[in-house]
Amino acid sequence: MSRPDARTLMETVLDRGSWKSWDAPPADPAQPGSSYADELAAARVKSGYDEAVITGEGLLGGRRVAVAACEFSFMAGSIGVAAAERLVTAIERATREGLPLLAAPASGGTRMQEGARAFVQMVKITAAIQAHRAVGLPYLVYLRHPTTGGVLASWGSLGQVTLAEPGALIGFLGPRVFESLHGYSFPEGVQVAENLHGKGLIDAVVSAEEAREAAIRALAVLADDRAGIVAGEPPEEDLRPVEAWEAITRSRRDDRPGVRALLKLAATDVTRLSGTGEGKNEPGLVLALARFGTVPAVVLGQDRRLQRTRSPLGPAGLRVARRGMRLAAELGLPLITVIDTAGADLSKAAEEGGLAAEIARCLAELVTLDAPTVCLLLGEGAGGAALALLPADRVLCAQHAWLSPLPPEGASAILYRSVDFAPEIAQAQQIRATDLRRDGIVDRVIPELPDAAYEPRQFCERVGRALEYEIAGLLRMSPADRFAARQARYRNLR
Repeated sequence: MSRPDARTLMETVLDRGSWKSWDAPPADPAQPGSSYADELAAARVKSGYDEAVITGEGLLGGRRVAVAACEFSFMAGSIGVAAAERLVTAIERATREGLPLLAAPASGGTRMQEGARAFVQMVKITAAIQAHRAVGLPYLVYLRHPTTGGVLASWGSLGQVTLAEPGALIGFLGPRVFESLHGYSFPEGVQVAENLHGKGLIDAVVSAEEAREAAIRALAVLADDRAGIVAGEPPEEDLRPVEAWEAITRSRRDDRPGVRALLKLAATDVTRLSGTGEGKNEPGLVLALARFGTVPAVVLGQDRRLQRTRSPLGPAGLRVARRGMRLAAELGLPLITVIDTAGADLSKAAEEGGLAAEIARCLAELVTLDAPTVCLLLGEGAGGAALALLPADRVLCAQHAWLSPLPPEGASAILYRSVDFAPEIAQAQQIRATDLRRDGIVDRVIPELPDAAYEPRQFCERVGRALEYEIAGLLRMSPADRFAARQARYRNLR
C-alpha cells in the first residue's frame, strides 16, 4: 500500500498551496565523528528531511491551523531531543496564536541512539499538548503507519478526535521487538487501526483525503466562533392530549426516529466519535460532534434499537457519555444529551463493571459541568439509564416521551406481582411529557403531529430548531448565572 510522506500529507490535507514551514535547522544531537552522526547524515540524504518531524501552518477549509507530522523515512520517525524541541516549539506557538493543532505521527517511538534523554522528551511534549488543550484549543490526531512506543504513549493518544490510516500498525510495543523479547510472535490483527477502532480507541479509520474532510467537519464544531449564534423564534407548542399508556406504546414503535435519525435529518457537520478512547465501546450510546442550525454541540444519546438488539446500556456506555461531558467542558461546547432507553443492562457483567457507580458519576459530572447543557427526552425514559443523562440547564421532551423509575411493567410487578397493571401504573405515576412539564422537570414539550413515526423528518427538524433556540439562550447567560440557575433548578424540585 502506498502511503504519503509528511510533505505529501500536508499537500493532501491542507488547502492547496497554503503550507508554511515553521522549522529552523535542528541542533545536531550527535558527537562529531560518531556513528550516530554518520547515521543522521545518511538519513538526511536518503529521506530528504532534516529531522523526523516537520511543523508549520496552513489553511484547512479556509481555517488557519497548526500542523506537526512525523516522517518515518527519517530514522523510523523516532523522536530524539532535536525532534522533540521542534515539536514543542510548534505546539507552544500554536497555543500562543490560538490555533487548532493537527498531529500526524508515524514513528517507531523514542530514538534509541539518545537513550534516556530522548525517552523523557515525551513528558515535555505531553505537557505542551496539555497546555494547548487547557486553554480550550482543539487537538486532532491522525495516526499513520506505523505509530508505536513512546509516541503512541504520549502525544499520539491525547487527541480530542483521533483518526487513523487504513491498515496502520498502531501499538505500544512493536511486533518485531515483542518477538525478539519473548521468542514468539505477537497475535495478528491486534495492533491494526481497524481493530482498535472497533475497540473504542480510535474514532475513525480514513485515508488522507478523507482525513481532510473529517478534520474540516470536526473543526466546524470544535473551533466554532459562537459570536454569530442567534436564537431564532421560540418553537410553538400544539399538543393533543394523550393518555400515559398511549404515549408509552408510541415511544416503543420500531419506526420511531431515534438519535441517529435526529443527527441525520436535523444536524450538519456531524462527526461520530467511537467509544471511550480508553478501550471500551458500546454501540447503544452515540457520541458525536454536530451542529444544529448555527449552534455547535457535543451530542451523546441513547440508541434504544441497538440497546434492545445488541448492546443494553451498561458501564461502558456511560463511560462513553462521560468522555462527551469532558470534551464539552474542555472546549466550552454546549452539550446535548438524548434519553431514549428501556433501561440499563441488568447482568452480572454490568454489576461487576460498576453500573451504579457510573450512573452516579454521570449525575455528578452533569450537574456540575462547566458548559451549557440541554437534555432531550426523545422516547423511552426508564430507570437509572435515563436519569444518568437527565441533569441539564434546560430539558426538552417529545410529546410521547416519558420518564419513570422503572418501565411501568416493572413497577406493576413490584406493587401487584403482575405486569397486568402497567397502564394504570403509568397513569398514576404521572410520567407523561405534560406531567413532567407541570412538575418542573421539563421546560418545553415538542409536538408530534400526530406521531414522530409518521413525520420523522419534520419532527426531527422541529427538535433541531428547539435545540438551537434553547442553546442560543443559554449562551447569552454568563457561566456563573447559568450554573447557579442549574443548581437552583434541582434544589427546588418538589
